Amino acid sequence: MQDDTQDVQKVAAELGISDFPLEEQEELIAQFGEVALKAATLAVMEKLPEAKRDEFAALAEAGGGKPLQDFLNREVPEHESLAKAAVAEEVESFKTALAAGKSANAD
Repeated sequence: MQDDTQDVQKVAAELGISDFPLEEQEELIAQFGEVALKAATLAVMEKLPEAKRDEFAALAEAGGGKPLQDFLNREVPEHESLAKAAVAEEVESFKTALAAGKSANAD
């Protein structure tokens, strides 16, 4: 339980929402997680040959795991760096939107 709280605190700090109530932090982190996952998936899909996208979808729907990891390693060797870059971009977009919201509320 304490590890979970520490994880939430770490992600909240990264997103710039540490001063929000814990419940709101958890909700925002969950929402951000969905957005980040979609962004990472799209970044990888863009590099995946179109002919391989159905195979990717089938593996993902089947639960992924090692077969999906092996597929990505073979078809998009740079998939991990692509996903990390996409998530980092989403973090920056989130922070920008948060800052814009705070400044709009201050007016």
